[in-house]
Amino acid sequence: MILCLETSTTICSVALCDKDQVITARENHIDKSHASSLTVFIDEVLKETNIRTTDLEAVAVSKGPGSYTGLRIGVSTAKAISFASSVPLIGIDTTISMFHGFTASVRDEYSFDPDDLFCPVLDARRTEIYYSIINSTGTTVKSTRAEIIMEDSFNDLPEKARIFIFGNGANKCREILKRRNVFFFDDFRLSASFMRVPAYEALKNKCFEDVAYFEPFYLKDFISSKPVKNILR
Repeated sequence: MILCLETSTTICSVALCDKDQVITARENHIDKSHASSLTVFIDEVLKETNIRTTDLEAVAVSKGPGSYTGLRIGVSTAKAISFASSVPLIGIDTTISMFHGFTASVRDEYSFDPDDLFCPVLDARRTEIYYSIINSTGTTVKSTRAEIIMEDSFNDLPEKARIFIFGNGANKCREILKRRNVFFFDDFRLSASFMRVPAYEALKNKCFEDVAYFEPFYLKDFISSKPVKNILR
């Protein structure tokens, strides 16, 4: 089994998966709860299944892009479990998890064809987004990047292609993009359970992270906000 940790957005999520299914999962949608909830959720799913961390095939974590603080909490916890239990560490690009979760959830509603393109989008503050472009076979057409969304964004993609845009940055795209044949899903939410397929693919190919040197994929430098009060007064 693989223990999957997702902390790249406001959602804190933990899933215990085997190759065929999600065994059990925990999550909440409370902002800034990762530090208090993550280890509790891990403890709950392990106790529920009577599994020890040393019994795991690997621990997988969303490596970004996403929330700076959330990513640090998730990656630090995953590294600690990997090191202490001597199990492999797997880092999964957040947009890849989103692709697998989205396509599984809407496959019955939409008949996908080879020309379809999928754009997982994360809000990167102001007018910026984190996104990648993935085709219907799961191959990345545009690697994950941070960009300012413009009216003509994605005009370099084939005109006949349907583009499915989903994630917490989709609404920002809806307000600006002028391209036709685009479908927006701003109610899509991340879950650690979406990591099952890419995590087992990484396990099969032995694509592991170096526990000593692995860091989250931030894409942008952290910028702290200004304090509301002057605490020195």
